[in-house]
Amino acid sequence: MLSGWETASQKRRRFESSMTQTDSATLTVDTDTTLSVRNLVKNFEVGGGILSSRPRGIVSAVAGVSFDIPRGTTLGLVGESGCGKSTTARCILRLIEPTSGNVLLRRELEGDAGSEMIDITTADRNTLRNLRREMQIVFQDPYASLNPRMRIGDAIGEQLAVHTDMTREQQRRRVGELLEMVGLNPRYARRFPHEFSGGQRQRVGVARALSLHPSFVVCDEPVSALDVSIQAQVLNLLRELQEDLGLTYLFIAHDLAVVRHISERIAVMYLGKVVEIGESEQLFTQPLHHYTNALLSAAPLPDPVLERQRTRILLEGEVPSPINPPSGCRFHPRCPVGRTEEICRNEEPLLKQERPGHMAACHFPLV
Repeated sequence: MLSGWETASQKRRRFESSMTQTDSATLTVDTDTTLSVRNLVKNFEVGGGILSSRPRGIVSAVAGVSFDIPRGTTLGLVGESGCGKSTTARCILRLIEPTSGNVLLRRELEGDAGSEMIDITTADRNTLRNLRREMQIVFQDPYASLNPRMRIGDAIGEQLAVHTDMTREQQRRRVGELLEMVGLNPRYARRFPHEFSGGQRQRVGVARALSLHPSFVVCDEPVSALDVSIQAQVLNLLRELQEDLGLTYLFIAHDLAVVRHISERIAVMYLGKVVEIGESEQLFTQPLHHYTNALLSAAPLPDPVLERQRTRILLEGEVPSPINPPSGCRFHPRCPVGRTEEICRNEEPLLKQERPGHMAACHFPLV
């Protein structure tokens, strides 16, 4: 084995030992919270192989992510490509298995029995199957997420056939109601995906996600592949549906203007970690983390006068590899302050409250 390399098991132990393990039975969650994520970790093994002398490594894709989403609100999740946003979402839904951590989803009980929090990460197969009705996802690519050989009425009604005991006629009526809900003619149910525009296909994706009356929906960059005018239509549709149905969203995007428009709170991720989380307007006007400040600086303003007056913050270097993340603060090699501070190089900052409702993981926040 090459010297200086850690084995996969050694790296896994090092990454997991740095995360606080929490017993799901001891978790306390506010009664108004729909989703609570605690210390979520996802590591992937890479490299190695039969013909390779190089040992397998560990990619720390998600490294101890925690946040809560109150009922009927939207949490925006932003960050550079590869920071772990979509991996976080898929771990929450258990489309991929998380390495460790807890994801608690509120499920309404029948009658007047109230609600209960279910830990998705430890749910057995039958429980997880029932939870699929409560949590859904709208994918980024509105065409790739639909079967090109399946009529959209069948694509939307597929979940109804699997998860309910509706008759074919009841499924047909429900599909028509869903298409009307997203602004499409019910007669379009017999059409194939290629007969729709990109915006219409994304509306079909939204209708499919809502077919089982979910309480929580992940929107994984749902407007990034659409024209600007169509983006506005889909965003307004999502807001209207949230108000009408009481939905809770986790909204993932790169476009800061889109996130600001639709989110009450925003979490900023960098290299697998949440570095800042706070109210939308406060985060945009008074960022605490140097990385958030750089992101906001990179976004152009629609006012040319104000745009010329701005000072652009240019980050030096490249994003470090998640296979070998920096010690201490993961952002310190590119941070204008952290590059020269010993504490930033050696000690990992904790996500803590700096202002009421505004948290940051930084030794030298912009307060």
